[in-house]
Amino acid sequence: MADQSLSLASRIKLNNGSTMPHIHLGVYLMSGSEASKAVHHALDAGYRGFDSAQMYHNEKQVGHAILDYMRQHPELKREDIHYTTKLASNGDYDTARRSITQSVKECGLGYVDLFLLHSPYGGKEKRLESWRAIEAAVKDGEVRVGGVSNFGEKHIDELLAINPSLKPDVNQIEVHPFNTRSKLTAHCQKNDIVVEAYAPLARALRMKHPTIVELAKKYGCTSGQLLVRWSLQHGFVPLPKSVKKERIVENAGIGGFSIDDGDMKKMDGLDEYLVTDWDPVDAA
Repeated sequence: MADQSLSLASRIKLNNGSTMPHIHLGVYLMSGSEASKAVHHALDAGYRGFDSAQMYHNEKQVGHAILDYMRQHPELKREDIHYTTKLASNGDYDTARRSITQSVKECGLGYVDLFLLHSPYGGKEKRLESWRAIEAAVKDGEVRVGGVSNFGEKHIDELLAINPSLKPDVNQIEVHPFNTRSKLTAHCQKNDIVVEAYAPLARALRMKHPTIVELAKKYGCTSGQLLVRWSLQHGFVPLPKSVKKERIVENAGIGGFSIDDGDMKKMDGLDEYLVTDWDPVDAA
């Protein structure tokens, strides 16, 4: 029997006690106008989580699309939305702190729900200084939750070793059946760090893989829905990305089926360490 609790309406608990949507719309590589339209389509479809970044150069358009939609739908409140953005590069405390404030202003939403260090690049000192800036932003009310992205096990251990006043709630990494990162994801989960899965559809590079096609047919779903469902059943928070209205709706249609254990193992076995973009998890 399918687990109906996994849907656009379901939320996952973070280690600080708050919750966030179980599925977010990713807006990577979208122009400002594409991001505005995609956010509107996604809100119509029931998405409430949105993942941007300073590097994407669309923070303003994403935030303003959310605000415009809320004006048109007064029943939707700011606290119903979960907006994520990320620090483009790690640096000294003051630079990072100013950059976070700029992101809050840019989106226009009053605060950022989840702010991530986009990568571990820059070395230990800059990572830890930038994390201190996130801690301060949370304390000052500009950010609700802090996290990291593309952090490997050593980067997580390094951060936890300083006994920070704020533990990272999230590590956003590339994860899908063709790059399962099982050691890293287990390490995150052991430390109560939620894994957000970017590129959960493997950037459409394996949609016609025989196993994916076979299982999608078995479960009466699309290849994209199968991949999103795999992510959810592993306890991850997938960030499927599309600019097309029909695909945005389709990717989230995962409540009507559940992948059985044998097929989850079969999908896990597809791992080939496929990296579809960058791979900073081993950075010095």
